[in-house]
Amino acid sequence: MKPIVAFLVLSLPLFAQTQSQPVTLRSILLEQLRTTHNAKDWFVDANTAVAGLTAEQASWTDGKGNHSIGQLANHLVFWNQHELAKFKGETPAKFSGNNDETFNSFDTKKWAATVQQLDEVMKGWEKAVEAADDKKLESGASTIAHIGTHNAYHIGQIIVIRKLQGSWDPEKGVK
Repeated sequence: MKPIVAFLVLSLPLFAQTQSQPVTLRSILLEQLRTTHNAKDWFVDANTAVAGLTAEQASWTDGKGNHSIGQLANHLVFWNQHELAKFKGETPAKFSGNNDETFNSFDTKKWAATVQQLDEVMKGWEKAVEAADDKKLESGASTIAHIGTHNAYHIGQIIVIRKLQGSWDPEKGVK
């Protein structure tokens, strides 16, 4: 058993204390995906993090070389789509290997589409995990867990940027 799968399975008793349904690897992975997508939990989800932003706000940077919200969202869309395609046995989009491209290809004219793509790819992950058999879940568990962590990391950056630019409503989850 891979270390991440072992960790998740050994964590099941702790997780079970707060759940009314039987705890499975699938339920843990779905919870991780949903809490970074659209479920209110310990931290702000992606849909809430980008809700109500204009293209101008999404393209704002602090002038110190840090990414914009649009760049971060674009990066999340790319990697979620790329890894989801691989998980589903499809050929992912071509990638040069330069991760900067996943940030820097953001286009303010496509901000609304980027928000929609982020929501759709996260729905896609949830559907894929729901439909996968146990063997597929076990073999993909580490990647799926990393996707959730990666999403949470960049969503946190989005919230910090919104705070810096004054566009964050603290009633939405982070004071």
